[in-house]
Amino acid sequence: MTMMRFCCPSRDTSDLFSDQCSNWFPCLSDPGEELCFVCVCVILVAARRSKLLPQLTSVMVHLVYIGFIFIFDTEFFEKLKTQPWYTLVYLLLFVATLVQYFITCGTSPGYVLDAMRDYATADASLRASEISNEENLLQGSSNNGAVVVTLNRDQLGEIVSGDNGMNWTNLVMDMYPPRTSVMTVTCSCCKVVQPPRAKHCHDCNNCVLRFDHHCTWLGTCIGQGNHCQFWWYLFEETALCIWTSMWYIELLPDYIREPWLIVIIIIMLAALSILTMFLLLLLIFHSYLIVTNQTTHEILRRRRIPYMRPIPERVYPFSKGICKNLYRFCCGRMSIYSMEALPSVAEVNQMSMPYSCFDVLSCRCC
Repeated sequence: MTMMRFCCPSRDTSDLFSDQCSNWFPCLSDPGEELCFVCVCVILVAARRSKLLPQLTSVMVHLVYIGFIFIFDTEFFEKLKTQPWYTLVYLLLFVATLVQYFITCGTSPGYVLDAMRDYATADASLRASEISNEENLLQGSSNNGAVVVTLNRDQLGEIVSGDNGMNWTNLVMDMYPPRTSVMTVTCSCCKVVQPPRAKHCHDCNNCVLRFDHHCTWLGTCIGQGNHCQFWWYLFEETALCIWTSMWYIELLPDYIREPWLIVIIIIMLAALSILTMFLLLLLIFHSYLIVTNQTTHEILRRRRIPYMRPIPERVYPFSKGICKNLYRFCCGRMSIYSMEALPSVAEVNQMSMPYSCFDVLSCRCC
């Protein structure tokens, strides 16, 4: 019966979802409660996919915490006179954190479709230049009595456009091991051939290059194009939270005789401490990902990624050494659409070999 309800074409998605909710939660058998539950689920999904809501929430949280300090810190203006650098540096860090937040939100994570267009444009430009060189050669030879072959604009456009989809497929399949099926690396939603490390994000409805995760707080995916900006945002946000926590601790002795205010300060300080610990652990984790050239998706779903299954657990297939990984992450990103090929079997075997004394002296890990 359940399968028949799912396969019935005459009912819309909301009815099927409501039936499942009634089966899972018998207390929602009432139509009014069921409708409210469906509305709540729709609102939660919309909030997850929205960019405006997390951005407004982030700005409001920052303003509430810093505004509380400005209002209730009686020594704030005295510090501004005696130690102006202390307050100015804090305000500068506050502004820089918000600016970095919006930069990370607005930076493209690097979509596969954009990479295909970029590759098609570069390929078309190269082929157009080759055709132009051939035309110049033919026109030059016509002066010597040779036959001149002319091409009109439509013929030139057909030659330049070509079969870019097939060229992209050939380019991507060369990055995989031999005998890899195209169907296994083709996205079922976008219908595009995914390069290694790419994944389809159902919240953004796009395939992302070197997909790390979808950040609800930022309202966007973290991928090849904005991972560096995301790390700097984590760094600045962690420093701001630590500094703000120290400032709130300094406020405690001033309001020890006002119970209602001390309770508010303790609650805000507790929430800020939890957030600081989370951000600090996240910063350390992403620093580890950078030096090993890994992603969150590859660590959490390693056994579900087909091309990662044959690789041993402690082998980082895309790592080029700590120094090279750091350089490529921070300085060596010539294009957000650059892609990495999978290592060969010989390279994987070499990576899986234990370190020797010579490897340590030669800085093999770097």
